[in-house]
Amino acid sequence: MSRRRIGFWYRLAAVICKPPLLVLFKRDWRGMEHIPADGGFITAVNHNSYLDPLSYAHYQYNTGRVPRFLAKAGLFKSGFVGLMMRGTGQIPVYRETTDAATAFRAAVSAIHKGECVAFYPEGTLTRDPELWPMQGKTGAARVALLTKAPVIPVAQWGANDAMPPYAKENKLQLLPRKTLKVQAGPPVDLSAYYDQEPTAEVLRAVTDRIMAAITEQLAELRGEPAPAEPYDWRKAIAQERRAAREAAKAGRTAVTDRAAEPAAATEGAAAPQQARSTQQAQEDEGK
Repeated sequence: MSRRRIGFWYRLAAVICKPPLLVLFKRDWRGMEHIPADGGFITAVNHNSYLDPLSYAHYQYNTGRVPRFLAKAGLFKSGFVGLMMRGTGQIPVYRETTDAATAFRAAVSAIHKGECVAFYPEGTLTRDPELWPMQGKTGAARVALLTKAPVIPVAQWGANDAMPPYAKENKLQLLPRKTLKVQAGPPVDLSAYYDQEPTAEVLRAVTDRIMAAITEQLAELRGEPAPAEPYDWRKAIAQERRAAREAAKAGRTAVTDRAAEPAAATEGAAAPQQARSTQQAQEDEGK
């Protein structure tokens, strides 16, 4: 998609959003040469702040290839945000309904028309304690295998400094002025999977390869080594629940033990009292 096809609504969004981004933040943008000049493609992006979609969109807009995001259907319903989402051609995702596959069909169609479709494979803000990409979902892998389009890994860092994820108060921390870092890498080589049946195992392998490519780009941006394994949110939740059950069980056992202690103490105290009563009775008989 060339710049002349960006469209009115995307240009309006740029007019509204770019000036404050330019004033409030510094930029460190790398790897724009990896964004295809034409043809449909996929970008797979990490997610560590509610602010980073603006950072990534700014980067991508400046390449001349604007992205179509997969976004929650609720954002499209009303108000100015809904108007902009519809006008810029974003793709609604209807979660936990029979219409969930519609988003993927729309993504495939957009790619076949030569557009860029942006995926956040993690599906939500990362839960990794150190904000590394966590284990991804398989949506991007499904579309990649269906279209055989290039998958460009994109890493970003810095928006989390301005708006930390899951903070008690999601207030912007603008001072000192933060740097929004975005880096695109070369396409992920998925050719080995193109002729395979898209089983759960294949989709997981493709997803893991995409996430590994994103993590590699992020490690360069951060200037530090990435974890050996991605954070598995579901596994972490299961471990927390298991620990909670064990703690609750241990608590019930402790309560039961404490409840038994008074009874044992009472029995122990009763024995000397009984002996004294018997002795007193014997003395009374002797008198």
